[in-house]
Amino acid sequence: MNEQKPAVMVDDVVKKFGRVKAVNGLSFLVQPGEFIGLVGPNGAGKSTMIKMLTGQLLPTSGTIQIAGIDLTSGADRARGLIGYVPEEPSLYEYLTAREMIEFVVRIRGKGDVDAALEIAGLGDDSNRIIQEYSQGMRRKTALAAAMVAQPPVLILDEALNGLDPPSASRVLSALQQARTKGAAIILSTHVLDTLEKVATRIIMIRGGSLLADAPVSDLDRVRGLFDD
Repeated sequence: MNEQKPAVMVDDVVKKFGRVKAVNGLSFLVQPGEFIGLVGPNGAGKSTMIKMLTGQLLPTSGTIQIAGIDLTSGADRARGLIGYVPEEPSLYEYLTAREMIEFVVRIRGKGDVDAALEIAGLGDDSNRIIQEYSQGMRRKTALAAAMVAQPPVLILDEALNGLDPPSASRVLSALQQARTKGAAIILSTHVLDTLEKVATRIIMIRGGSLLADAPVSDLDRVRGLFDD
């Protein structure tokens, strides 16, 4: 029987910008079905790590794999396994949310448009052009686009910011369902209380280095590290 590969493998990753090490020898694994909270103070290296995990930046050294596929040598295949919501989603302004999700389905080759729109909870607004949307509506559209093809890895950068409580609850429920089906989820966030409800592990970085890798039951200890 073949051993299941980690959904995400980060091995001794370094990212330099000139003389500055934004990420400094970071290593961690994420298994299928895990929900990881990626936390850390401002300037910790979270955004740089997220950009490397999604193939937007290449590591200076070290290895990143998505389901066993190297993100440097097999970038297109690896990115095809990822659903991604950036902190500031960039959407096609003159499409409706429905058209946007349909477009993603055509690119991905699979997906249930109506189910994704249900996650977004936009109702009749899904037939309005995105240019008219609030920031919260844009974020819900981006989340639906990321999840529509049920990718095995979801990487979400502050993806719950700006959502009203009912929308956040709906999205978190959908993420939990994806996790139970085997998706690995990495959520970068400053809102630690949210992680207590949904995460299985907390990975905290500071100064580009790993400060803690702990089960969510240790959240209080991790929270205390912010003040050290």
